[in-house]
Amino acid sequence: MSAPDERGALTSRPSLYEYALRLYRAEPEGRYPKGGYPLQDRGAREGPSWSETQDAAVAALTPLLADPDTVRAADEFQRRLGELGVQDRIFSRSLAKPSPDDEAAARALGRHLTRTGTSTAAVGVGLRLLAHLGEPEDVPYLKILGLLRGLTRPVVDALTGIDDSTSALVWLGDRVQGRERRHMIEALVGRDDPAARAWLMTIPLEPRTVFPATARRIAGAVRLADILSKDPVDPRALAQGARLLVRMTNVGDSQTEILAYPQAVAAYEAIVARSDQLPPTLDHYATLLSLALDLRSGPSVLLDWRPGQREALQRTLERVLRSPAWAAVQAGDPGDRVARHRADWTRRTEQRLFAPRTAPARFRVEVAVRDPLVPQAVETRILIDGRPLVPDAFGQGPGNSPEYLLDSGRLRAGTEPREVQLAEACCTEGCCGAFYVTIRREGNHVVWRDWRRPDLLPSRRPVPELPEYRFDAAEYDAEIAHAENDRSWAWPAREATRLIAAGLRDRPGLLGRWDAKLDWIGTEFTDPDAITLSFTYRPGLAAGRAVTDGPSLQFIWDLPDDGTPPEERAAAVLRRLGAEDPKRYAEVRGGSREDAEALGYPWPESRGRR
Repeated sequence: MSAPDERGALTSRPSLYEYALRLYRAEPEGRYPKGGYPLQDRGAREGPSWSETQDAAVAALTPLLADPDTVRAADEFQRRLGELGVQDRIFSRSLAKPSPDDEAAARALGRHLTRTGTSTAAVGVGLRLLAHLGEPEDVPYLKILGLLRGLTRPVVDALTGIDDSTSALVWLGDRVQGRERRHMIEALVGRDDPAARAWLMTIPLEPRTVFPATARRIAGAVRLADILSKDPVDPRALAQGARLLVRMTNVGDSQTEILAYPQAVAAYEAIVARSDQLPPTLDHYATLLSLALDLRSGPSVLLDWRPGQREALQRTLERVLRSPAWAAVQAGDPGDRVARHRADWTRRTEQRLFAPRTAPARFRVEVAVRDPLVPQAVETRILIDGRPLVPDAFGQGPGNSPEYLLDSGRLRAGTEPREVQLAEACCTEGCCGAFYVTIRREGNHVVWRDWRRPDLLPSRRPVPELPEYRFDAAEYDAEIAHAENDRSWAWPAREATRLIAAGLRDRPGLLGRWDAKLDWIGTEFTDPDAITLSFTYRPGLAAGRAVTDGPSLQFIWDLPDDGTPPEERAAAVLRRLGAEDPKRYAEVRGGSREDAEALGYPWPESRGRR
């Protein structure tokens, strides 16, 4: 397409602002699609590399910033974008702030591009200019553009630079979801504004939107400790404060945020003391139970508690949650899958958490299952002298799963030393490391020594030296045996996965006969009743003739819940694997198109090349 034709094609369409405004006016109170309104058809991305097009766009724009003829400058810039073939791109590179002599012209150009631009590239550049130069009169246009898919973040950047834009950010935050709402939260957390604080105290704290570090920043921004110190406390604020604490107890990308929140102990005291003022609902039950779980064996144990203070809070939560009105909410709604999962979790966790306690042992192993709404739902917690080891000495990820540490027997002590990975950083070991210990039996003792972990804690402080721990061998063996055999934490699908994995370990020929090897098996995060089994197919594996660098494919077998008990479900899976080639009913999910074609299997069209 020639440049004149390209320009004609662009100007024949309405501006993106007009397009978004029309959609909004058609249904002003409607629910916005996830990610925002879909953009107009923008065509395929062809042309130079991403870096080259950004450099070329900036070079094209720079001489136009001082042009007093705004319309001519905007038309010329959009024409050059058409020549570059980048109408559908949002430039991530920040534009340098125009010089003071050029600000008026650059501001006018930014306004013209945002209000009349017909491509995301043109509008995006206009938004970058207004991020430096925007004024209150730009706010109505910006918030409408923020409803378009892909434009929310640059719109938030532009609004953030304008003093009187809190109401627009709140308006937009009430309409967008997920990642787009996260941009709004980050912008409002930094504002000392009553409207911003009020909105932050009402937003849903979705795990994929509000990360642990964000929860801590919200707690500081809204002055949570001050809110909770007042009497009476609005039950909605009390519930939000409890949810913020729960989010902070989850392990984030860099540290356990509850330990970095200075008012954590005061917040726990205030929330637990008033916990019986919350309406007894399933969500409130799950939130309070999550606090109790962390007070028992999670990172919150490491806070600066007065003697007996933490134990008193646990007793208060037990009394509240075991009262008749609260116990009744555990029934859940059988027609609501999420509510049913949470209700099942509360029953299992409450029974384990508040069971009669024996005298605390020096070495303790517990499996902790978090609220099903939270990622990193299951971890093995190791406590030494009452302190949770992983958050105390590592802090960059949760303890490894019980399948990894307990079902495998890795924590058992033998006369030969064994190095065991206790935890891995959330971002993987290759990025931020992992936490290892060497375990060995020496006479009547089991010794943990030769620790291996990153040199710095998440706080960037050097890691303190860990001592050698010696445990009575009989007590150690008894604790490991108890932890390995206690399955009271597992829900039916999780138990079925354990039985399937054990069956495949005991009978490697079930998959091996089909030239396949198990990768992993687990329950789905979004549907805890569903099971996913992954295996790799490599020709010649069964006969021992597989070529390491030869063609291979990853297959996924999705197993929805069939309502049968774990033992029957696992047995049916193992029978089918023994009788029928799983490549016939599983789907190709990994490898390459070339390998799929070479091995005679269809490559899923939604996936690109490896």
